[in-house]
Amino acid sequence: MGIVTPGFQGRPRSGAPNLPPGQYLTPDFPVLSAGPTPKVPRETWEFVISTETGMEYRWSWDEMMALPQETPTVDIHCVTRWSKLGTTWQGVSLDALLDGIDTAADYALAHSYGDYSTNLPLDDLRDGQAWLVHTYDGDDLPAEHGGPARLLVPHLYFWKSAKWVRGIRLMVEDNPGFWETAGYHDYGDPWREQRYQGD
Repeated sequence: MGIVTPGFQGRPRSGAPNLPPGQYLTPDFPVLSAGPTPKVPRETWEFVISTETGMEYRWSWDEMMALPQETPTVDIHCVTRWSKLGTTWQGVSLDALLDGIDTAADYALAHSYGDYSTNLPLDDLRDGQAWLVHTYDGDDLPAEHGGPARLLVPHLYFWKSAKWVRGIRLMVEDNPGFWETAGYHDYGDPWREQRYQGD
């Protein structure tokens, strides 16, 4: 027979389905940024994956748009406690971008126009878990939400889905990004409430 602690109910939940602990539903799409919104013309936009050996793989806007496109519908969860369910995006799977890249890296550091960065395990960008997205809800992704293109890694807190993304550096050792050096959790799993270092 197991040990039961009378009265223990766990963390309170909103009662909504698929909602991590400590989160509330919002019908809106709040805009949260660390600095000014970069204005990045599609004509000059590019996405670069650099390996730990210095090899670079580049895509222009037109080259990215010519890749196979996917339309994921996913829930997103912000570390500031809002969640939005059933959001629909369009973009390119990171699997397609990483395909054929020879690397021994275990980590990635996403870099954005505007000098934002965030770190992720490379495994979290593979196997249909992450996208480079350019469309939200059927329209071009607005600049305030990371357009022309942002990273979408919906199983982690939304700060890991870097806005205005311009590239990913593959790394053998983990390196914290902008918010992680400010005390946010290195991984950021919303289901485990990994908001800050030590959570």
